[in-house]
Amino acid sequence: MSQELADVAIHTEGISKRYEQVTAVKEVSITVKKGELFGLLGPNGAGKSTLIGMLSTMLKPSAGEAQVWGYDIKSSPIKVRTSIGVVFQGTTLDQKLTGRENLDLHGRLYGLDRKERHERIAEVLRLVELTDWADEIVQKYSGGMMRRLEIARGLMHHPNVLFLDEPTLGLDPQTRNHIWEYIKKLNQEKNITMVLTTHYMEEADMLCNRIAIIDHGEIIALGTPAELKSELGGDIITLNFSGEDDVQKMVEQYAQTANQKDITTSGTSIRITASDGERTIPELLKITTDLGLQIESVSLRKPTLDDVFLHHTGKNIRYSGPEDRKRTRGIRRMRRTEK
Repeated sequence: MSQELADVAIHTEGISKRYEQVTAVKEVSITVKKGELFGLLGPNGAGKSTLIGMLSTMLKPSAGEAQVWGYDIKSSPIKVRTSIGVVFQGTTLDQKLTGRENLDLHGRLYGLDRKERHERIAEVLRLVELTDWADEIVQKYSGGMMRRLEIARGLMHHPNVLFLDEPTLGLDPQTRNHIWEYIKKLNQEKNITMVLTTHYMEEADMLCNRIAIIDHGEIIALGTPAELKSELGGDIITLNFSGEDDVQKMVEQYAQTANQKDITTSGTSIRITASDGERTIPELLKITTDLGLQIESVSLRKPTLDDVFLHHTGKNIRYSGPEDRKRTRGIRRMRRTEK
């Protein structure tokens, strides 16, 4: 095995998943290195969970190939499962059992003997700071504590790869920040390869070494957070006008001297990408004055991952239109019926 292949934790070639009329994942090809914290960033219904489902062998791909820790997901599913841990989007803990009992059950399912289970339970509880709550029933846990216990459970059998599907969904900002700290600590100190799905831009930006932005089942951009943001070529200027007619006049005038792709409109706002925002703003204000337009506000900031998503798709990552909601419902319905 070459050194290049030895450093690979996950590799996919054109992996796809179709449900009748819906293509949930379309020809995704990615490579995740060992020890990497890799992010899948996209809105609800983008295909993130479906991709994780295939990589964890819970869903069968319709086409394409994938290997996880050197094992083929189709021909060696048991070896894949023994190499991975999964923290699901929805809680799957038994709330009538204690935290310790949940972990012990998981260890038994993975064939850990009594001594190893006892030692491992103590270790993972320390990692997520739940030792004092080990013998309380899970029903008494807060949402953040449950997520920490689920992370601990995913680590029980010493996985090489840990899948985290929307690990902070529904948590308050303070608890979310705490979960981020645990994830970073595990990745850095234990060198565990992690694949994290999220629709929170700041989560992907904060945690991930590299990010694949996914929409409608396709990877539309891939790189480090810095690389993705630098693709936009500079600063983001937002102009807010009193009416949409002013927006149209401004766009028509500014487009004569700038690339049309650098301009995005939304209602009474214009978003412009400029290499030097501070120099561009006076030029824009002169145009508005010459045209007699009423500008209400102007702002200047550095690009975010949401700007990257908007640049590639023409919509905000948090937007969910009728087609997106229809697609999400269709995928969920088909996944429930798949055996």
